[in-house]
Amino acid sequence: MDLPVSPPVQPMLAKSVKGIPDPAKHGGLSFEPKWDGFRCLVFKDGDEVELASRNTKPLTRYFPEVVAAMREQLPERCVLDGEIFVALSTSGAPRLEFEVLQERIHPAASRIEMLSEKTPASYVAFDLLALGDESYAERPFAERRAALEQALAGLTGPCFLTRTTTDPAEAEEWFHQFEGAGLDGVVAKPLGEPYRPNARAMLKIKHERTADVVLAGFREHKTSTPERPLLGSMLLGLYADGELQHIGVSASFTEKRRAELWEELQPLVVDIADHPWGRWQEFLTANPDRVPGTQSRWSQGKDLSFTPLRPERVVEVAYDHMEGRRFRHTAQFRRWRTDRDPESCGYEQLEEPVSYDLTKILNVDKGGL
Repeated sequence: MDLPVSPPVQPMLAKSVKGIPDPAKHGGLSFEPKWDGFRCLVFKDGDEVELASRNTKPLTRYFPEVVAAMREQLPERCVLDGEIFVALSTSGAPRLEFEVLQERIHPAASRIEMLSEKTPASYVAFDLLALGDESYAERPFAERRAALEQALAGLTGPCFLTRTTTDPAEAEEWFHQFEGAGLDGVVAKPLGEPYRPNARAMLKIKHERTADVVLAGFREHKTSTPERPLLGSMLLGLYADGELQHIGVSASFTEKRRAELWEELQPLVVDIADHPWGRWQEFLTANPDRVPGTQSRWSQGKDLSFTPLRPERVVEVAYDHMEGRRFRHTAQFRRWRTDRDPESCGYEQLEEPVSYDLTKILNVDKGGL
């Protein structure tokens, strides 16, 4: 493989901001949807195609159907930045399914082949690092985008070109509408900036909501010792049909606060047999139902044991969005809610985004996904 930009390359990153930024304060901005998939840099030289993850690890073997499509649909020689995603039409309009995408990373070649047919992935490109014999990495984004549009014109899937706009009002609409298709927010790129690997040179605007959830247990921090025990993460739950369901974790605390929380929560410690999740003890080495404290291939080697607590405390947390019935990312602790009864904390309080058709975002018909 002989390209003007060669692997390994760390992708350009984004820093979080509140609300759609003013383009005038950044020398002009280009807005685009924030995809919820695996960040992926593509290196293509003829029939040679390599896919690299955000941390430069190879992804090529896991997505043979995407590699085949890239050989057919992408320019002969190019380096692209984009995202691999899986979209399913489980409830009408297609939407992104991150948990299904995670299942595509598997050591068995037979399972990779089966999943490539059962849950095929797609690729959406949003930046250009090289085309032919020319590197575009040092050029401003406005030039990179123009060349990318020309090079990828007419794509109808499974390779796509992301939409962009320079209108902040339209970006605001996207921020609210596109979540219904499983997207993660909006990204803003300065029009005059070069491609800056591993630098937070972009801006991301993500959804943030709050929920009152039940504290059901905690895990100790990896630096915890018998002399100085520290809380690592809180295990959170919500009630559904009278049963406490695991919804996610909250984990961002200072060391001082970790020590305080560990001490504060000791009176609530209970034997697992007396805990609502006690019936899941038999699954401590497998994870058929995504229950807390159990293993999956994403957590192999990690200690997922937890200290069960009487589910008497309610905590308000901030979260961005849901993945099925779980928080997609780690929730942020906001405050204790001593005024709330734990049994009153259910899923009905969570905001449901209005459904939105992913094919409208990609400007293709449903056959393209």
